[in-house]
This record gives sequence, C-alpha cells and structure tokens, in this order.
Amino acid sequence: MALSDSIGDFLTRIRNAQLAMQRTTKVLFSKVNSSILEILRDEGYILDYQKEVVDNIPSFIVTLKYHEKSPVISDIVRVSKPGCRCYSKYKNITKAYNGLGIFIISTSKGVMTDYNAHKLKVGGEVLCRVF
Repeated sequence: MALSDSIGDFLTRIRNAQLAMQRTTKVLFSKVNSSILEILRDEGYILDYQKEVVDNIPSFIVTLKYHEKSPVISDIVRVSKPGCRCYSKYKNITKAYNGLGIFIISTSKGVMTDYNAHKLKVGGEVLCRVF
C-alpha cells in the first residue's frame, strides 16, 4: 500500500511512540524526513536517529527524548497537507507558541526552521509545527 502523505505518517509515528512512552521508533526513509529529523535533533526535540536497511528497505530508527518521564515534544502537527498546501512568505511566518516552538519550512534553500527562513529571507511550504 502506497502512502499519500509520508510526512504525515512520519509525524504520526513519532507522536504515537511518545504517547506509548517508547524509547525508539521506526520511521520511513526519505530525504525530507532526514532533513526534519536533523532539525529536530539540532533543536533538542529528539536524542538521535540512525539509518537502517533491512531487506533492502531503508528506514530511520529515532531515539526519542523525555524529561522527567514526559515527552519533550508535546505537540507535533502537520500544517501543509496534500489536499491543502500552506505556503508562506518569510514576512508572514509567525512564531510558533510565541517563540517556544518551531515551524519547519521547506524552502528553495532546503528544509529549515522558521527562524532560519526569516534570517535568510526565504519563504516556502510550512511542513509542520513542533512544540
């Protein structure tokens, strides 16, 4: 069965694994998922991730992060969906949760946070919101 929204599936796997208090979860491999995982690791939302290949099917093993037995990611939501894409100019990008969270944006210069997109003055598709 083919997925119509691989990013939505990726975010749902992370959300469900944290609700179940799992230490790791397995997500599908893609370049966009790799970029999002790198941002989540750099921003401190996850501990680490590793690429794994089983039966010629690549995937990522994500090590989730907890603080005092509660997940660090309290909210991870897909903003731009396949049926309704959400694009934004850099001037119109707002702060997620008054600066406590981040938006992850796919721009012409790669996938980056809202802060970096505003600094580089590039807009793009708002992929997800993390808090």
